[in-house]
Amino acid sequence: MTKIAVFVGSIREGSTNRSLAKALEKLAPEGMEFSYIDINLPLYSEDVEKAGLPASVQAMKDTVDKADGVLILTPEYNRGMPGALKNALDWASRPYGSNSFTHKPTGVLGSSMTPVGTAMAQSDVRTFLAFSDAKTLGQPEVYVANAYEVFDESGEVISERWLKNFQLYMDAFSAWVANEK
Repeated sequence: MTKIAVFVGSIREGSTNRSLAKALEKLAPEGMEFSYIDINLPLYSEDVEKAGLPASVQAMKDTVDKADGVLILTPEYNRGMPGALKNALDWASRPYGSNSFTHKPTGVLGSSMTPVGTAMAQSDVRTFLAFSDAKTLGQPEVYVANAYEVFDESGEVISERWLKNFQLYMDAFSAWVANEK
């Protein structure tokens, strides 16, 4: 079994990034299991860290540590990644010396309702991952813009073009994780 920890960077109920994650999960090869991370965590504070990791943070770190790979799906807010996602990534990289991303094969994608897409947010995430010594998949890239043209109201993919792109991504990501194990 190949375990993938999945960070969906939006806590919104109808998140198109959650729809994207679910689409990728359906396209994943047999034997690949997705574990969705709850990013609704306390704000990172070194004081809290020193007092002992909150149970929700420890559970998240345990999931990432046990995973063979990580997927991060981010919306773009004000030309960057959302605060809740950044907070979760900070917790996963702490405390010093126990960074859960070190050498972890990681993929970054994003979906947005706007025509701009998520290039800036993904750049933020990739910068974080480079510093965190993750092994980030470079190609193919997935920047879903105008997500209302890609997903229906129930979150299903309605674009054959994008469905093919998502399959190409999952094929590359699956091979990436298998090669890095």
